[in-house]
Amino acid sequence: MFADLLKKLVQPEPEQLDDVDARRALTALLVRLARSDNHYAATEIMQIDRIVATRYGLSRDEAEALRVEAEQLESEAPDTVRFTRAIKDAVPYDERAGVIEALWQVALADGARDQDEDALVRLVANLLGVSDRDSALARKRVDTRPC
Repeated sequence: MFADLLKKLVQPEPEQLDDVDARRALTALLVRLARSDNHYAATEIMQIDRIVATRYGLSRDEAEALRVEAEQLESEAPDTVRFTRAIKDAVPYDERAGVIEALWQVALADGARDQDEDALVRLVANLLGVSDRDSALARKRVDTRPC
């Protein structure tokens, strides 16, 4: 289903993704994080839906449909390192920095810090070229938001 998008992402020189494919790829990264602790919680699913609805100006149904597509893409995507590096090459920095904050929102959605999720966010931030400082600031912004 996503063969063309995956080919774009893993080619030696990934091309800039169109808006639809960038949304799918970035949402798939959120799904990958939520699944990283082998507990894909309802709170994480709802958080992903809220994030993509807000980020992309989508209705609830549109956000849910995007997440469902992203779940399928995530299951077909290559390992996290290749997938994330491809996103880095295909998505502008401003969007990548915003993704780190969204990843922290998903990681903290269930109210608990999980070492697997923390490690994955740190890895993804590094692979996306987002500094440790910017990632820490993103986590702090999410940590201090009211529930």
